[in-house]
Amino acid sequence: MAKIKVENSEITILSVENTDFISLTDMANAKDSESRAADIIKNWIRTRFALEFLSTWELINNPNFKVVKSDHFKMQAGLPSFTLSISEWIEKTNAVGITVKKGKYGGTFAHKDIAFEFGSAISVSFKLYLIKEFQRLKEEEFKQIGWCAKRELAKINYHIHTNAIQENLIPKEVSSKEISIIYANEADVLNVALFGITARQWRDLNPEKKGNIRDYATMNQLICISNLENINAIFIQENFSQGERLQRLNKIAIHQMKVLENIEEKHFLK
Repeated sequence: MAKIKVENSEITILSVENTDFISLTDMANAKDSESRAADIIKNWIRTRFALEFLSTWELINNPNFKVVKSDHFKMQAGLPSFTLSISEWIEKTNAVGITVKKGKYGGTFAHKDIAFEFGSAISVSFKLYLIKEFQRLKEEEFKQIGWCAKRELAKINYHIHTNAIQENLIPKEVSSKEISIIYANEADVLNVALFGITARQWRDLNPEKKGNIRDYATMNQLICISNLENINAIFIQENFSQGERLQRLNKIAIHQMKVLENIEEKHFLK
């Protein structure tokens, strides 16, 4: 779940199988009291316009939608005796655009397309602010995905890096403890080249933080560390000493970070 604030009201976003569903209950609460939210949703879904919109959305997105049942509801729309609940709509038509969740954080949730349309029942300004805040949330999530993707790239390159260490630096018949020491030393070659400190020094300086130095790296630093891992693997294969590799990697890190920061300042890298 995630939450966005629209005109001082918190609106819940629920992810269902990688699809965003927005709480109609929260939206209705923003217009009126909690006790009236269910009535607002019921009054909306029984209108012909809402039923036309929902039916069209389901026809486009749901191959199992029962059109005949929806047509039956549309024929009754506008009659004083006509009533329809969300649960009944879902059950009778096999709709997937709206869902009802039980429990403490339950309520009526709808696909963003439907939720935006329902926003018109709240107010025009509410609908527009809802769309704006939802888009802002998606942009933030996209940035986070980009950061995570680069973090995973660094991890993949780390395996290339450790493989080069195993093939070229680790002698045969050494203990597991000795191997881990060599790996740690090589990881710190990159840490010192880019961050100027070892992993141990970073932990000593940041005892309150969880994870390691790379978990707190910027996106540009992650790009750089990924490049350094590949370059160091080549240096190892070419039998450069650890000290010489550190000096070379440090110069490369300085150059690459200057380039990356310069690109970012020009708004080419987000």
